[in-house]
Amino acid sequence: MVISGRRAFLAQLGRGTAGLCLSASLGGLAGAAASKADLQVTPLAEGLVLITGAGGNVVARRGGDGVLLVDGGNAEHSKQLLQTLRQTLGAPVTVAFNTHWHWEHTGSNETLRQDGAELIAHENTRLWFTQPVDVDWENRVYPPRPKALPTRTFYKGAQTLAFGGGTVDYGHLPLAHTDGDIYVYFRDANVLVAGGVVTANRYPIPDAATGGWTGGLANATKALLDLVNDETRIVPDVGPVQTKADLAAENEMLTTLHEEIWQMMRKGMGVDDMIAIGATSKYDERWGNSDVFIRNAYRGIYGHVREMRGIV
Repeated sequence: MVISGRRAFLAQLGRGTAGLCLSASLGGLAGAAASKADLQVTPLAEGLVLITGAGGNVVARRGGDGVLLVDGGNAEHSKQLLQTLRQTLGAPVTVAFNTHWHWEHTGSNETLRQDGAELIAHENTRLWFTQPVDVDWENRVYPPRPKALPTRTFYKGAQTLAFGGGTVDYGHLPLAHTDGDIYVYFRDANVLVAGGVVTANRYPIPDAATGGWTGGLANATKALLDLVNDETRIVPDVGPVQTKADLAAENEMLTTLHEEIWQMMRKGMGVDDMIAIGATSKYDERWGNSDVFIRNAYRGIYGHVREMRGIV
């Protein structure tokens, strides 16, 4: 009942590093596929690769007779992506994680389910696939995807998965980019994947239509900082691999702007006022245009106004 109530509220609120070119490394059919999708493969560790160009960043690891996948790009590049993975790592995908529900990260779900792979996600991610999702800041309504549903979900806390003779850590990052964000940490390789919670050279988006807000993003980036060290390679949603210092900069930006936007709201300022005065100008050189960030930050904070006032 709590989840369905949250969804009803969100629906109402919603309405008012160089890679290795595959054409050079694989040749033949894989090269043809790469030229269409401009896929690139970058080794991260033995048996662990990053694939870019298929939508959101994709990380895959070979273990025994199977491949573990973190996110699956978009549907348009799914066939090329899965074909590239099979030829690069020499095994089929048997386990896949969804870091959140967004389509540029989950476009291979239908094929993976049909092929018998286990799909792991947070329960809220599964729920968003069961209903239309009105994301008004994109001017788009996403239809249900019943054939994309994860086969294993969890609610909260840190989890461990045995895979290929080792383990993979993962856990929930509540109410951050969405309400179903998770991280996946390859501890032995010191590689962290965090989906839309971590961005490179652009503002992260608190997707207010599906539970994201700046307070949760600030908390999530702080939680990730506590997981990593100075040598950790952090894979963002798109773009180049990040460092702990990059993550710390994102956390500082989010923490500061979360509070500053709230104080502007308390003074009666609206979104257009904040954009007009350049509310984020001290961060724009690094993070780019902030209009969408400000609009979603405002809506997310508004949805948590009782919490911000210390009432709950």
